[in-house]
Parts: sequence; C-alpha cells; structure tokens
Amino acid sequence: MIVVENVHKRYMTDHGFGHWVLKGVSFTIPPKLNVGLIGANGAGKSTLLSIIGGVDQPNKGRVERLCRVSWPMGFGGGLQGTLTGRQNAKFVCRIHGFEADLQDRLRSIQNFAQIGAAFDQPVKTYSSGMRSRLQFALSLAFDFDVYISDEVTAAGDAAFRKKAAAAFKDLADHASLIMVSHDETTLKQFCSAGIWIKDGKAHWFDQIDDALKAYKEDQNS
Repeated sequence: MIVVENVHKRYMTDHGFGHWVLKGVSFTIPPKLNVGLIGANGAGKSTLLSIIGGVDQPNKGRVERLCRVSWPMGFGGGLQGTLTGRQNAKFVCRIHGFEADLQDRLRSIQNFAQIGAAFDQPVKTYSSGMRSRLQFALSLAFDFDVYISDEVTAAGDAAFRKKAAAAFKDLADHASLIMVSHDETTLKQFCSAGIWIKDGKAHWFDQIDDALKAYKEDQNS
C-alpha cells in the first residue's frame, strides 16, 4: 500500500519559487492494483511519480510506502554520467547487496537494455532513450512490490517497446504498477484504476476508462 497525503510541490526558479505543481494531492493505492496517471503535459505526472518513488521530496505533505517501491523506470537522474552503464549497474547491484550473483545480474541488465557496446561507455554519451532503457533494465533486475514507469513503453524502437510490454505482463503476476503514458491503449492494457492530474489536484477513478473519459472531456471543453 502507498499513502499519499496532502502533497504539495513547487520548484525554485531564478526568480524565486515557481507555481505549485501539486497542490494538496491525497490518495491511497491498495496492494495489487495497477494505476495509470493521466494529465496534460506539465500537469505534474512525472513530479508525482518521482515523489512516490522517493527520488524527489514534497514541500509539504508525506508519502508512506508500506511496500518496496522502485525508482521511476525511465528516470535517468540516478545514473552517474562519468561512469559507464556497466559501472552504474555494478554500483546499484552492490548497494542492494547482490554481490554473489553480480555477473548474472549484469548480463541480464545488459541483455535487456539492448544498448550494445554503449554499455561500456560513459552514460553522459547516451541518448535519452538509451538512458531510459538502461534504467528500465536496472529496475527489472530487482524485486519490488510496486514498479513505477514513466513513459518507458515509448522508449526505443518497436522491438524494445514490445519487450517492455512483455516485461510488464510478467510483473503482473507478483507486483503492481504505477504508470505514466500518453498512449491510451497502453494505459488500458496495463492499468485498472486511474488518477487524473489537473491544476495540481489528483482525481481518483476506480476504472481507467472513467479517468480517460474525464480527461478527454476536459480537453475538448
């Protein structure tokens, strides 16, 4: 279970604090429920995912994680640019205490990411898509109760998108998913509930179709 309570978030700009991206967001995600985050560009979906995943902190409010939650798949900020993909993967594996089977995990990460020789090149030379693929592969290398995905299914070519979709289906057997995607088909395929983010507020829907309907009606109004 994940409890988000009265979360507010804004960022510092050159002219002081900016507008509130999130304004009093509250909801509870029960176990074994796949949830899609929906909203216009800039609505705060990725910000909310980062806060849920623990890579960003709210200005006000709290997030209680009563389970093991992944960092956002597709989030490249956790990668050290001067290190290679392999060195980054080694570092993350060792942090999580996987020294005994380190080489097996590295092979798994390398094979899934499909970035070829770039795995042994500095991450700062990667495209955003390559970073996303490596981050996705890193997330899959560990067992979480909840996996967080930020537009991962849009990363890479058609073959990788198909591979990512298959991985999500496998995750459904033992974990849940919180997903941001602009593709309606993807959201309907993997998510049962939906959260629509508008004007810094979160609107919960038990059915993903209802969340998509509300969003589309608002866009067309």
